[in-house]
Amino acid sequence: MKSRERVRRAIEHKSVDRYPIDLGMHFSTGISAFAYYDLREYLGLSTDRIELVDTVQMLARVDEDVLERFHVDTVLLNPPFKKQVPWRVRGKYVFQVPEQFAPQLQPNGDYIVREGEEKMRLPAGGYFFDGSWLQAHDERGEAEMRLFGERAKRMEEESDRFTCLHGQFVGFFTGIDMACDMLTDPDTVHDYNRQMLDEQIGRLKVFAVSGGDVVGAIELNSDLGMQNAPMLSPQCYEEFVFPYMKKFISAIKEYTGAKVFLHSCGSVEPLIPYFIAAGVDCLNPVQISAAGMDAALLKQKYGKDICFWGGGCNTQSVLPFQSPEQVRKNTRELTDIFKTGYGFVFNQVHNIMGNVPPENIVAMFDEAYQNSFYEKGANY
Repeated sequence: MKSRERVRRAIEHKSVDRYPIDLGMHFSTGISAFAYYDLREYLGLSTDRIELVDTVQMLARVDEDVLERFHVDTVLLNPPFKKQVPWRVRGKYVFQVPEQFAPQLQPNGDYIVREGEEKMRLPAGGYFFDGSWLQAHDERGEAEMRLFGERAKRMEEESDRFTCLHGQFVGFFTGIDMACDMLTDPDTVHDYNRQMLDEQIGRLKVFAVSGGDVVGAIELNSDLGMQNAPMLSPQCYEEFVFPYMKKFISAIKEYTGAKVFLHSCGSVEPLIPYFIAAGVDCLNPVQISAAGMDAALLKQKYGKDICFWGGGCNTQSVLPFQSPEQVRKNTRELTDIFKTGYGFVFNQVHNIMGNVPPENIVAMFDEAYQNSFYEKGANY
């Protein structure tokens, strides 16, 4: 079975030969450039041109040789930056970065990136930037949407892997400040989301007519959960977010053939019925360590109605710190739960951080692949 077909069928809860595997299709399913360097070194692969695709989280583009090694069914949509230069962050770690990125080394070993009055900082010895979100772009606005649309069309013709437009649309919730405004200034929230809906539909149309109507999925970014609970009540979600989500998802399905991929970290179980009712196809990253996000509970309650994209290995307490065998065990236990009834795409919970040992990454993906196959005639 071809990769693109495998992913679409898994999302639709149709039978597949094995569940699909994702690494790096999205800026929350990827790998730190530091961990990626170590992984390539561990596998005996060249480390000469590791490309930084996310200049905030310091994520690497996953190359074809690694995609093949781990049987990955997905690929990043984002094109390479037009002009790249090498950046030696520290020691052996040299990455290709966009020319306009220009991190400035400080006397204490920190790096600073500035854009007007905004700045972000990579601490000495750190793995990602904090502060303002100053992502490097070659294009912005409608030009960027056309670029991505053309790229989606070309990749659909040239590659069999499934891909996703991400980072362009929000899920009509922007954080805890908006949750407070829902209680103190509700009209402002509705006005903002009405305006956001119109703007996003406009950009969606530009993407679709540029060739993006063939893209595999379109992501909505809407971090709604903390470790212990959602940031807002189901009642507030229903009033202030759900109507706009539903209308925008209807537009996505009118103008494209894309599946809808919702990224929301944290404890979001009480909101999942609203995601399903709005038309969300996939939920990521499935933070199984958060309150109420037990894998078996999620699969039992919602597994027939939504695809779980993630949740395949605990990245908070297992992947970085445990032995390869314990990583294998955790991956096997979680994938045994999520693979039942199809509707599952393997990925670890969020990105692989910079300090994760390469042997643990290999253990996770090898176990995921070995456990991915469905036995013919078995009752799934």
